[in-house]
Amino acid sequence: MLTRSYWCEAIAHTPDDGRTFWLGSHPTSSPRLALRWLRQRARHISDQLDPPAARPVFHWLADDQEHEHAMALLASGALYTYTIFDDAVRYLLTAHPTTRPRP
Repeated sequence: MLTRSYWCEAIAHTPDDGRTFWLGSHPTSSPRLALRWLRQRARHISDQLDPPAARPVFHWLADDQEHEHAMALLASGALYTYTIFDDAVRYLLTAHPTTRPRP
């Protein structure tokens, strides 16, 4: 029997030169915990941004409707991605379901 879990990841991408930087990953057991991890990473990233670039992140952090949408996507087996734009850097926060054998 298989059980569903979720894999969360944060990366930074510089489109001008095509470089990608891994910022962290985390396994979770539910869509709610996956979203919690994405929100924590978004807060950490927003702390490092200038106020104009951080404003959309603050809006996303408070957007309960978007969070419900994200959890519904994850529960249905789909990928969820949130992108933060800052000058020449794109921060991608993603979560997707995985399956593994149940012990």
